[in-house]
Amino acid sequence: MTLRVLDSFRTDYRRLPREIQERVDQALLKLEADPPHPSLRVKKIRGTRDIWEARVTLAYRLTFQQEENILVLRRVGTHNILRKESP
Repeated sequence: MTLRVLDSFRTDYRRLPREIQERVDQALLKLEADPPHPSLRVKKIRGTRDIWEARVTLAYRLTFQQEENILVLRRVGTHNILRKESP
């Protein structure tokens, strides 16, 4: 898989504490290599057509869409980011 990063993801990422950024980096390596990796607990966001979430930590998530062999990284942050995803 190839990763494409949206500006919204970059902005969110820069605002995260350094420790969480490192956890995001680890999650992205797993997501890129093996999207259904059990530790990511990937699931579709209810009410959306094609937006998915993956677990970074118990409190942090990242969202993405899949287009062919490309994962489009949309947002990253606490559970509140899930509310910002539009259907």
